[in-house]
Amino acid sequence: MAGRLEGKVCIVTGSGGSIGRATALMFAREGAHVVGCDIVAEGAQETVELAVKAGGSMISVHPCDLTEKAQCERLVAAAVKAFGGVDVLFNNGAMAYFAWIDAMEDDVWYKTINEELNIVFLLTRAAWPELSKRGGAIVNTASVSAWMGYKMLPGLAHTTAKGGVLSMTRHLAMEGRAHGIRANSVSPGLIESTQTKPHLANPEWKQQMCERIMLDRAGKPEEVAAAVTFLASDEASFITGTDLRVDGGTLAW
Repeated sequence: MAGRLEGKVCIVTGSGGSIGRATALMFAREGAHVVGCDIVAEGAQETVELAVKAGGSMISVHPCDLTEKAQCERLVAAAVKAFGGVDVLFNNGAMAYFAWIDAMEDDVWYKTINEELNIVFLLTRAAWPELSKRGGAIVNTASVSAWMGYKMLPGLAHTTAKGGVLSMTRHLAMEGRAHGIRANSVSPGLIESTQTKPHLANPEWKQQMCERIMLDRAGKPEEVAAAVTFLASDEASFITGTDLRVDGGTLAW
């Protein structure tokens, strides 16, 4: 255990997925008590087993639907019951639905806003009293899609939701200053994940997407997890209201 998060209680949402799992395991290696959650129980439980097998401390609440206020409160309560409070909240879990505007059904729009933006608000509100007690840290997963559009990606709803996450994060930083709470976001670019791997298997899609990336490759979940770990740690004690772009240079040219 390297100890950068030694003894801190860290909630990681979407812990059964690619970035969520990589971050949960990295947090555990750094000495945190990790509280995971995912709507998919199997993946969440597998992450717990991996963390514990490696000597880490982790529990999980699953299945857990964070679009429901009661489930958010249940997750925070589990963290407090198991470990005594909450020091770090990583709002990572989300689901986007894609369509071009002239083919977008109402449900696609509303589901994306609900499952990418509303869940950040609901869980942050639920965790706020505990974070205030300890002067905690919030890290939200935004996206380079909040800053730009990909011609290969019909991401209007996704872009809008992640833009909202960026703005919410800045405001949370402002409100949190009075309680010692820092709030930052990470904006991943194209990352190899469960959702993107099928698309990356398409050579034309991969080429056009990677042409936008200065490093000419997709990122790895662990590379996002490293940025999140930094922002969650005391090493980032003078950083708040900031978006850290983990995008291989996508937005730099």
